[in-house]
Amino acid sequence: MEPQEINIAPTTERDSIDTADGRMDKDVIETGEKRKYENSDNHEKTGRKKRRGKVGKQLRPGERYVPPPQKRNPGVSFSQEHFDETSYYSEGGLRKVQPYFYDFKTYCKGRWIGKTLLEVFSSEFRSEPLEYYHRAVKDGRIRLNDTPVDNLNIILKNNDLMRNTVHRHEPPVVGGPIEIIEQNDEVVVVDKPASLPVHPCGRYRHNTVIFILGKERGLSELHTVHRLDRLTSGVLLFARTLESSKKLDQMVRDRELEKEYVCRVEGEFPEDELVCEEPILVVSFKVGICRVDPKGKASRTVFQRLSWNGHSSVVRCRPVTGRTHQIRVHLQFLGYPILNDPVYGSSAWGPSRGKGGLVGMTDEELLEALVEEHRTKESLHLLDIPDGDLGLKSGGTPELVEGAAHVNTCCETYKDGPSDVPDVPVDTCQSGDNGHNVNVAEQSDKLCKVFARTANVAEGETVIESATTGDVTSGSNVVIDPLCQECKVVRPDPTEKELVMYLHALRYKGPDFDYSTLMPDWAKEDWVED
Repeated sequence: MEPQEINIAPTTERDSIDTADGRMDKDVIETGEKRKYENSDNHEKTGRKKRRGKVGKQLRPGERYVPPPQKRNPGVSFSQEHFDETSYYSEGGLRKVQPYFYDFKTYCKGRWIGKTLLEVFSSEFRSEPLEYYHRAVKDGRIRLNDTPVDNLNIILKNNDLMRNTVHRHEPPVVGGPIEIIEQNDEVVVVDKPASLPVHPCGRYRHNTVIFILGKERGLSELHTVHRLDRLTSGVLLFARTLESSKKLDQMVRDRELEKEYVCRVEGEFPEDELVCEEPILVVSFKVGICRVDPKGKASRTVFQRLSWNGHSSVVRCRPVTGRTHQIRVHLQFLGYPILNDPVYGSSAWGPSRGKGGLVGMTDEELLEALVEEHRTKESLHLLDIPDGDLGLKSGGTPELVEGAAHVNTCCETYKDGPSDVPDVPVDTCQSGDNGHNVNVAEQSDKLCKVFARTANVAEGETVIESATTGDVTSGSNVVIDPLCQECKVVRPDPTEKELVMYLHALRYKGPDFDYSTLMPDWAKEDWVED
């Protein structure tokens, strides 16, 4: 079938607004300046009356109307509507999320303009076979500007808004409640468990600190002051008002916050205080990999050994600067990586495992080695790489697909093209109402009833249809979606070793506050690794 329409040259490059983490991409934040949406095409004056779109724009016969981008309010936070999308359940000491239907949205990227939906899905949404998208079209799950598409041969235009309804599965995390260290009118301070992302990102949405606090503690409209890696535990601060957020942000910029971490590293760490000032360079924003490099940003971390048990050492870490993975990268450079660090303790870095900055390979080769090692161990989830960002080079070699986007993931913080809108401070980017979920509960309920009735249930599995709601559920009350590949896969639960990294934010101290936690069990002198 031939493409259905002629492309019109774009005015600006648009990037994704698929920000399930509550942060909006900088190219969809309105800055108050008037945006130009006029078509720059020059039409010949024929005297014939032109058809006009809804905003007075002249359209050629058969041309598809594309509305201007929606304005977003960066002050809107996650609400009860988002929290009610699904529910938790406990199993084997883990917190799990009932799979749920969810609408992912993205504006047409500049590199997609002039391509068909089929071309975009086949080149950049590789986590699903093309057959999936053809079936999704038939089921009305793929929409363009809120209109279901009939086929995948539609040519994308500037400002097209794509929406895809998916059946979303989230990885399990450590069970149990989140401990509140301090809660007042200005801040909320918690002891973050390992395995939990701070805010929605990647495959995580409800299994995040932001959502758990909203669902179980009624705490919403929280402003992120700083972040901890998913596998890191410890003190985590949120501001409750914009004023307190700006105040804390200024403390961070002025380096008035004293941060103290504790970790357990391989080998016998030196007894005397050790300072590392090696610059840190980001190798991949998408994967979140960094290394020491002269071209990197200035960094400084002060280390002090607390104990040594004959095999590993407990070390106090005081990061003066705040670079990504700073403590982990500096410890790797010194030759004492964190005992169970899945990235910076990996043998993929070469024989020296990055000690002294010796890698002996290009950044691309390093990324491929890391992916291959974890693919072999069936532990790719530890790298937090969306499935759609992984492809295969000729010969089966793994590669990161630059610009690839998984239909089941949110956008990350990297950009793939120019934008005329500036970056937005973290404290103003806590919006969860980015147009993803309109009448989420109602939509999910309808989809559950429609899609689940035709599910191909695994042999021997019991399927129950509720007499009161009509929802179809399995023995674990999980709705089965016939198009969802994840519904057909049985994944073993992660082990504690996969959910916990021996790095803990022990203390955060400011001019007028001091928040701390107890030492984790693995940091105690008499601790012995299993």
